[in-house]
Amino acid sequence: MGQQSRRRPPSQSRPPGFLQHRLDFEKLKAAPNNIAQDLLKYIRSFSPNVRAIFEYFGFDDHVTKLDKANRLFLIVSKFAAVDLHPEAVPNHQMGLVFEELVRKFNEAANEEAGDHFTPREVIKLMVNLLFDPDDDILTQKGIIRTLYDPTCGTGGMLTVSSEHLHHLNPDAQLILFGQDYNPEAYAICCADMLIKGESLDNIKFGDTLGDGKTEDYLPDHKFHYMLANPPFGVKWEPEKDTVVNEHDNQGYDGRFGPGYPRINDGSFLFLQHMISKMQPYAHKDRQGSRIGIVFNGSPLFTGDAGSGESEIRRWIIENDWLEAIVALPDQLLQHRHSNLHLDRHQPQGPRAQGQDPTRQRRRFLQEDAQESRQQAIGIGGSLTAPPLPHHRTCGSAYGGSVT
Repeated sequence: MGQQSRRRPPSQSRPPGFLQHRLDFEKLKAAPNNIAQDLLKYIRSFSPNVRAIFEYFGFDDHVTKLDKANRLFLIVSKFAAVDLHPEAVPNHQMGLVFEELVRKFNEAANEEAGDHFTPREVIKLMVNLLFDPDDDILTQKGIIRTLYDPTCGTGGMLTVSSEHLHHLNPDAQLILFGQDYNPEAYAICCADMLIKGESLDNIKFGDTLGDGKTEDYLPDHKFHYMLANPPFGVKWEPEKDTVVNEHDNQGYDGRFGPGYPRINDGSFLFLQHMISKMQPYAHKDRQGSRIGIVFNGSPLFTGDAGSGESEIRRWIIENDWLEAIVALPDQLLQHRHSNLHLDRHQPQGPRAQGQDPTRQRRRFLQEDAQESRQQAIGIGGSLTAPPLPHHRTCGSAYGGSVT
């Protein structure tokens, strides 16, 4: 798009969604009096999926403000001086640049309370915990798996997961799905997916829990893997009507059968949403689901016996879904001042081995990443599991908490 790219003939290696343009940045710079009008015309000549990204960014408004402040010409001139053509900056390198910009300006994209950027180190830990038990499957030639993040934000978890599996098995295919309600974060995620050649059809905009105007736009999907760093310590009043109505009318056939947490923290709702998308576990080919989720310490102990939180915990434990809780260092995530936990589930014990699920002795692993130690904790006794809908009889999952 700079001087070198302007002299190149049209390339067939342009990223998906890009069209041929009469305008380029050199021509924009050559007509300073019409630069705002021409820049918007340039943007509108892209394909619809690319234009939608600019719309979620509110790009037109930013162009108007910069033009009124007499700064638009200066910015366009800076871009015109840089050759960003795919032949000069391959897609992979552009993706790295993009990720650095996301890290640098993540607070601008996630400025609402409870929405925060997840460090790559945390994501890599989650992905390793998620994929490690399935290495023998994921290294098979031509293997195809699905991965979903219901609070995908700028798409960091989707990207790291895809890169991890590609490194493990270049012949594997990981189909990515996500949804987010923050317009700018959603736009960043879509831009990242576009640069990497992923389908934008699988990235949805809207409130995953449902706020009356938007909803879960992947309602019938089941996934092999799920990851999330949901907002917590945030009131879920906008979603209250949807959640309560689904609980009252659908029970365990919906997402919130065991109940719902107190109104000032909706993080448990996202775990219940993810559990509803676990697919049935076939023991021979291990086609179940695994979930990794970031919580603060609150879901581990909040709520007295019989409260919504307590009933959700009981539901998870009685179904033998919880595998491990990993304690992360305090202050690890920006603006989160509580101890953090990665919660993980594994299909172990009676259900995985064909034993009577009403007599179980469960064990889960509590891993303390702060002190690099591991402690096995046994939870014994005789528990009676409630009747499970077919979509609850699944393999493994990350998430939940323990009483």
